[in-house]
Amino acid sequence: MTRLKRDDPATLNSSLAPRRSPLLRRLGMIVAGTAALAGMGMAYGKLSGTSAALSDAAIKPAQARTPRKAANCAPRPEALQQEINRIAASFQGKVGIGVTQAGCDWVVGARQDEFFPQQSVSKLWVALSVMDAVDQGKVRLDQPLTLRPEDLVVFNQPMRWRLLEEGSLTLPVQTLLQNSLSLSDNLANDKLLWTVGGPDHVRGLLKERGLEGIRFGPGERLLQSAIAGLQWTPELAQARNFDDARERLPVEHRRELLARYVADPMDGATPAGISKALGQLAMGDLLSPSATQTMLDIMAHSRSGPRRLKGGVPAGWKVYHKTGTGQELHGLATGYNDVAVFVAPDGTSYGVAVMIGETRQPIPVRMEMMQAVSRAVAAAHESARR
Repeated sequence: MTRLKRDDPATLNSSLAPRRSPLLRRLGMIVAGTAALAGMGMAYGKLSGTSAALSDAAIKPAQARTPRKAANCAPRPEALQQEINRIAASFQGKVGIGVTQAGCDWVVGARQDEFFPQQSVSKLWVALSVMDAVDQGKVRLDQPLTLRPEDLVVFNQPMRWRLLEEGSLTLPVQTLLQNSLSLSDNLANDKLLWTVGGPDHVRGLLKERGLEGIRFGPGERLLQSAIAGLQWTPELAQARNFDDARERLPVEHRRELLARYVADPMDGATPAGISKALGQLAMGDLLSPSATQTMLDIMAHSRSGPRRLKGGVPAGWKVYHKTGTGQELHGLATGYNDVAVFVAPDGTSYGVAVMIGETRQPIPVRMEMMQAVSRAVAAAHESARR
């Protein structure tokens, strides 16, 4: 397998080549050189110091585990399936929904086996890789990692201005993990990604854990620049350079690439795949008990998307969730997601994924659709227990 370097667009196609999607063939042209960005400079080199990726020998291969069965599995809830069908049909946009009871065999949903853009939902798999490395004693939660200006990425980076002002930031792994999952911090997530070994390592862990229907992209820099039609260079992380370069590209070119990305996302996942993975996480099948609790506790305190799935969950239920939000182009929103573990008052857990591939609906309408799914899951649970 070709090892993907953090900032090297030349390895984008080879890293994802086995799928040979139309988007990736198109990206080959972008990687060869985009006229709008010609001459902007060479990519960064390898990471060094405390941010250096762990070697293959440093982290043992993950071991696939047989999912445990829940003792209280209810039959497949046909009424819930019908309600999800109604919710999806009434929403103007491409939406996928997946719901499963943790430890049970059934999944209900809409377009549940189609691949949708994950965007920041993929931070879950980076966190899973970090906690797996903690389980193996290869990474410590109190281990310091140093962020420098060359680590900057694009879009949401709450630590950006402090980093630029101070020149560097040294923070423990746990703080970066909290920022990544709770604040959806791209800078923190990217640092963690390359600390544990990069995209290849995350893909390997997903495979070894038997988590199907989940792809992992090439990292934030290459993913977002490819979606926009840009060739990544370090200068794009500075000021508004990414936005300005994107706006200089022909709109039709951007629209075509965005449509291809939504149709076959390199970071895509199926709602069924994510809901099952979250169910396994809730059952403790993916990590040690302490690592599972750490990851769920951070997800419980997520500050992003409080009015997405979480907004429709009844009092007394617990929610552990992760949002994702993709790029927009002239009113077309892509990759607007929320995925979660719901825990009912009686302890029953559900894996839930609502993924909007694309829509022109305003944000309140998107959130209301997600809340409707949450209410439907809770109602189906109560009905099954009567």
